[in-house]
Amino acid sequence: MTSMRDIYIDKVVVHMGVGEAGDKLVKAENIMKAITKQTPIRSIAKKTQPAFSVRKGQPIGCKVTLRGQPARDFIATALTIVQKTIFESQFDKSGNFSFGIEEHTDFPGQSYDPQIGIYGMDVNVVLERRGIRITRRRMEQKKLPAKQRVSKQDAIAFLKEKYQAEVR
Repeated sequence: MTSMRDIYIDKVVVHMGVGEAGDKLVKAENIMKAITKQTPIRSIAKKTQPAFSVRKGQPIGCKVTLRGQPARDFIATALTIVQKTIFESQFDKSGNFSFGIEEHTDFPGQSYDPQIGIYGMDVNVVLERRGIRITRRRMEQKKLPAKQRVSKQDAIAFLKEKYQAEVR
């Protein structure tokens, strides 16, 4: 039986930004599919950046949203890759945290291929407590009480307890 005060992982968003469409993006999508076992969707540029030769509306990356057991498994693997070390600055006031993985080759089953190259990724984790639905429902929408919100300290305690991670 779960308590209303228990924290859980709502979702994990894994993002790879490659900066351009074409062959490089297709390779990134294939790597993402192999690592997460889900089909990625493309990220679209919101602004034109002439310095980086990026046009508005052009696909420049890919992302996958994981929920449930696949999200928990991915976090366990990703934290192992970063030696289970997260910095306090990587948490926001809502208890969510993000970290980067420099090389996709660190994941199990991935090896370096000179034809593909090396791709890094961003991992964003959203933590919640039960009862969050009252802020999202259509009828009788209400504010989430302060005791139901996940704070930075709650998120750090959750990470230390569940994944034995070190927070510096």
